[in-house]
Amino acid sequence: MGLEGLTAAVDELSAEDPSGCCDAGSIEALHRQVARLEAITAQRTAAFDAAGNWVPDGAYNAAAWLVTRCRLPRPKAKRVVRRGRELLHLPAFSRAWVDGDITADQVDVAVQLRSDSTEEKLARDEGLLAEQAGTLRYQDFVKAAAYWKQFADPDGVEDDEERRRARRDVYLDCSFGGMWLGKMTLDPISGSIVAEELQRIERAMFDGDWADARTTLGRDPTIAELCRTPSQRRADAMVAMASRSKIAEGRRPGPLFSILVGYETLNGRICELADGTVLAPGALLPWLDSAYLERVVFAPERRVSVSTTARLFTGGTRRAIELRDRECTHPFCDVPGSLCQADHIIPYADGGLTVEENGRMLCGFHNRLRNLRPVPAD
Repeated sequence: MGLEGLTAAVDELSAEDPSGCCDAGSIEALHRQVARLEAITAQRTAAFDAAGNWVPDGAYNAAAWLVTRCRLPRPKAKRVVRRGRELLHLPAFSRAWVDGDITADQVDVAVQLRSDSTEEKLARDEGLLAEQAGTLRYQDFVKAAAYWKQFADPDGVEDDEERRRARRDVYLDCSFGGMWLGKMTLDPISGSIVAEELQRIERAMFDGDWADARTTLGRDPTIAELCRTPSQRRADAMVAMASRSKIAEGRRPGPLFSILVGYETLNGRICELADGTVLAPGALLPWLDSAYLERVVFAPERRVSVSTTARLFTGGTRRAIELRDRECTHPFCDVPGSLCQADHIIPYADGGLTVEENGRMLCGFHNRLRNLRPVPAD
């Protein structure tokens, strides 16, 4: 068949009406075949690179040849060449990619795991990691891979964390026209602190803009009818942060670290931010003097709970569920737990108890979707 047959198959598929294969199964199958084709392309590109077939055209290297002949952005061209080279050292991931079980993004995560200090352990555990890559959502696999690296190379991840923090940088300067221009690069903990406060103030400004527009129009406004764009509100929120800092009194608020007791036994290690970013334990040390600490005990006889017959999950019970689930538990959702509702797995109306084991986090949409009554039969 070869490339001619592939071209003919693509031509035939492109001639079909797109609405004819837009069901869930077809879309999943298409993405699977795209992944397989990317894997084959990476393998062939590695062979092209190794054979030096880019030399006759006078290219500096294979990536430079791809930039010109295949019109790829230079970063993407370099990634394609690197993937192809690394696949030689990752046979399990190579097979899974060719089979369409994983994508190029998961291969890139695996490539980042390979180093001189982890090569032997990666060869031992690669099959398990490839299996996880084929079953977990991408972001969940990123976290699983990060935890694997913590165990495989504990000293290396601490060094990586130090290098990541060392890259922090803020640039802010006045332009010729009087406008201030800048950029910001922060480590995960610092960035989380800044982003959370910026989002909180921006959200309050959004609510105010919405209320003003509704009063003026006499109806719910559209986003375009608000007086400020999201970017403008974020800029105003940053000014508000600086102004409040100037007039603030007393002790500044510190980050909250939640210590989960009994969690690792059943669920595995957890050392990450609320947004899911995995940290090396050493990254927490500089913050311990100013942080608030809370302990959550995952043991029925030791924890503090609300009444098992209470209607709503509150207090320590809700907090424990939020920390356990960390996001909406619907398989097609990743809304953070702090924005979700604590829902009874066995409905309260059916005798479900208000206990941690019968609770789960659901975002407002999926909680409402679960509780929709079926349409009455005619």
